[in-house]
Amino acid sequence: MTTDARPYLDRGAAACPAEATLCAHCGLVVPAGLIDPEREQQFCCHGCRTVYDVLHQNGLTAYYDYRRADGSSVGPALASGRSYAHFDEAKFHELYVRSEPDGSHSVRFLLEGVHCAACVWLVEKLPRMVPGVFESRLDLGKSMVALRWDAGQVTLSQIAEAIDRLGYPPHPPQADQRAELDKKEDRKLLIRIAVAGACAGNVMLMAAALYGGLFQGMAAEYEALFRWLSFLLTLPAVLWAASLFYKGAFYALRARAPHMDLPISIGIFTGFGWGAYNTLRGTGEIYFDSVTALIFLLLIGRWVQRRHQRRATRAAELLYAMAPASARLVEGTLGEDGALPSDLRVREVPLEALELGSLVEVRAGDRVPVDGLVVDGASEVDRAWLTGESRPELVELGAVVHAGTVNVSSRLIVKAERTGHATRMGQLMERVEEAQSRRAPIVLLADRWSGFFVAAVLVLASVTLLAWWAHGPTQAIEHAVALLIVTCPCALGMATPLAVGAALGRAAQSGLLIKGGDVLERLQRPGRVVFDKTGTLTLGKLMLEEVRGDERYLPWVLALERQSAHVIARALVAGLEARLTPEQLEEARRVAEVRAKERLGAGLFAEIDGHEVRVGNLSGAGFLAEWATRSAEELARRGHTPVMVSVDGRVELVLGLGDPLRPDATATLKRLAESGYELAVLSGDHPATVEALVQQTGVDFAIAQGGVTPEQKLELVEEWGKQQPVVMVGDGVNDAAALSAASVGVAVHGGAEASLQAADVFATR
Repeated sequence: MTTDARPYLDRGAAACPAEATLCAHCGLVVPAGLIDPEREQQFCCHGCRTVYDVLHQNGLTAYYDYRRADGSSVGPALASGRSYAHFDEAKFHELYVRSEPDGSHSVRFLLEGVHCAACVWLVEKLPRMVPGVFESRLDLGKSMVALRWDAGQVTLSQIAEAIDRLGYPPHPPQADQRAELDKKEDRKLLIRIAVAGACAGNVMLMAAALYGGLFQGMAAEYEALFRWLSFLLTLPAVLWAASLFYKGAFYALRARAPHMDLPISIGIFTGFGWGAYNTLRGTGEIYFDSVTALIFLLLIGRWVQRRHQRRATRAAELLYAMAPASARLVEGTLGEDGALPSDLRVREVPLEALELGSLVEVRAGDRVPVDGLVVDGASEVDRAWLTGESRPELVELGAVVHAGTVNVSSRLIVKAERTGHATRMGQLMERVEEAQSRRAPIVLLADRWSGFFVAAVLVLASVTLLAWWAHGPTQAIEHAVALLIVTCPCALGMATPLAVGAALGRAAQSGLLIKGGDVLERLQRPGRVVFDKTGTLTLGKLMLEEVRGDERYLPWVLALERQSAHVIARALVAGLEARLTPEQLEEARRVAEVRAKERLGAGLFAEIDGHEVRVGNLSGAGFLAEWATRSAEELARRGHTPVMVSVDGRVELVLGLGDPLRPDATATLKRLAESGYELAVLSGDHPATVEALVQQTGVDFAIAQGGVTPEQKLELVEEWGKQQPVVMVGDGVNDAAALSAASVGVAVHGGAEASLQAADVFATR
């Protein structure tokens, strides 16, 4: 039995230097500082070590065989080692745990790190590892595990900790109850569609026989048999499958606001009623084939419509899911002088247990669970979901932080000022729902005229009945019924998808997935195209753009930055590893044992070969020669982040980090301008960075604003939309509300899932 991952990860090994040490679990390179010479197996992180030990202790080393068979490569294990004690609290059980008839309990968790069939095999072996767990079933597509256990033998927190040790940190799904309700509604509607489809198919067969009899002749007894069989087969479709249309018509009449369900119901009942009458008297048209087919197709349309309307809710849920499900509550209150309690105690609680004024501990790497003020500590916070800016911001005592942002560097204590739906994220979620549920003007116009349409149809049917009455009641009723069936709006509803289908297909071939034909209508005349900057016009990631100064020190910079997890450090490492020569990379390995010290907001410091080396920002960089000052100013004007490298108190290198423009951005912007569209860019980045980007494109923008919040983006798009069509193009969570409110929202390839859900168009390339 193979018990080591390394033989299976030839691809990763081939990409590494020959002398590199590979992790025994995931096969990635082990940093030099983590190599334990006393242990045969080496690991790239504590998570991989934990998972490796758990697998071997429980005889589950076949996991590596399954992973080899699946052909997947993985990253470091995600075992967090966090406490799940709050999973045992009554509030948590009330929200997420269900009691089963046999006395057991069940729950569903969303798991991080699920990626292949080997993960499914491993998670479903949980009953073998944890006594008291009866069942563990993992849905690979949704990364959702369903658990059933005996609460008398094991607690939910113990089960969660066991799953965490396997490298799959569990989280309660935020919208599980709503998803279950949606699933039940979809199931009911699909059953209606199945019944209507079965009825329509069989009635069509009967109709084919009856139509054939018109030309070739048919015995009277067989004709009567087919008529009655058609009548009986139509009953389930008319009386049950189509009942939701009747309910809609009834409520519309009661509210004195008739809509399309009313003429649909009239058409169905009229066609069925006259067909039943003709069946009884044994002559005349029976219409059962038309009625059942219309019911079947209309139900399919209703199902598609419901799924489309649900996108707004899902986009909002994805925003809210960015907040953690639990928080680390600091017990006690602040003293009069603002000091923390002397006996600081922290426990994990469900997010719903937090109140205004609660003190919350946010560790490095955790998401902030509330909107609040920093009352202790200083750190850097990644506010990308709010601003789109990939560089963390320094926060200190008294600074405001928002739910969903990520604490990057050090521990913070935050005093909660808003929780749950009252947070800025919660408010933005509501704006997304409101914007997407708002109906388009053409829909409002259709609703306004639907009442007149219904009245006109009924008047025309009455006039037809009276006009033909002189020719006999039967003929008069047949003409009136024919009019009601022909004017049923279901025919229009079925024709519209066919009309736009070809256009949507051509768009898909060009890499544009359009979520509905109404989008084409909204694009019929030019208007204003609004772009986000980061990730839309640019690549959305920091890259090393320029190096100025003495490049002999670049290997030292690489050696120091490899020891930091900061976003700027990662960009420098990626850029330098691609830039340096083999000799320079060897020099970086030579000095890799040097330990760097990281100072918040200042950078990295170390002593290398007797020299004091600092890699950081302009503040405190040391002596700046004229060339260094000029370089830093020029880089800043171009929207780049200058990184200063000082040796013995003198700046020797200036590195420029930036977010490069997409290769095709300028050509696309010029084509849009030539087609008559006004161009605008709204970004959360600094205004100077936005201005630098506009100059780089060489295209005239009607509006270019930086420092714009998600709420301001939404307000501007709504205001402009009152005057002309507005197309919003974005990729981030902070764009979701504006994408929903725009005439047409376009999400670019590689964007956040919330923006993809909120947009009307998705660019796949």
